Amino acid sequence: MRSSPQKSFHSGGYFVHNREPEQGPGSQMPASRENLQANHPWYAVHVQAKFERIASTVLRDKGYEEFLPLYRAKRRWSDRVKQVDVPLFPGYLFCRIDVGGRMLPIVTTPGVLGIVSAGRNPIPVSDQEVAAVQAVVRSGLPAMPWPNLKSGTPVLIEHGPLARVEGVVLEVNKKFRLVVSISLLQRAVAVEIERDWVRPLTLAQAGGGSGAYSRYGSPDLRQTA
Repeated sequence: MRSSPQKSFHSGGYFVHNREPEQGPGSQMPASRENLQANHPWYAVHVQAKFERIASTVLRDKGYEEFLPLYRAKRRWSDRVKQVDVPLFPGYLFCRIDVGGRMLPIVTTPGVLGIVSAGRNPIPVSDQEVAAVQAVVRSGLPAMPWPNLKSGTPVLIEHGPLARVEGVVLEVNKKFRLVVSISLLQRAVAVEIERDWVRPLTLAQAGGGSGAYSRYGSPDLRQTA
């Protein structure tokens, strides 16, 4: 017999999945939560500072597909320097949400302040932009938050762990970095790359991969905070 899921949305603790019911002979397994969630768009969830990990864990345990991109940074204490994982986009995480369904489990999650919206209408985040940030995180290459680029030269990465990812390339301190942006948040992530991984794209070609940069109007690499 299937156990009833607990429905507590105000607790600051972690949620535990119920065990899947046993299937009898000839029975058919239901569609997984992951497959159902994959049909929904990504949205940016605004989270209270320092609550990103808690909100991410609780949303995941509620059955949502969430993505909290982290990077390794150095933090100095009085007696030592330690490397810690911190959010690439402080105050935000990404979650696949059916905005036509019940929103209470989202907005009552500890630390969640709301969903980035225009008025009362939540704004989806491009799948391609989220996929580009996911590729950066998976690559294991040094990454860091970066001021969003107002204009830049679009490129396609053809080799290395970021192959097929689009972004903007720039040179800083004689090192090349690929910048991928989340347009809705006007924030970006920079990751170190090798120069020979890159193939420049024309503005007409840009936007077909993991980032949409066809709106850029010049090859100027100036950056803006």
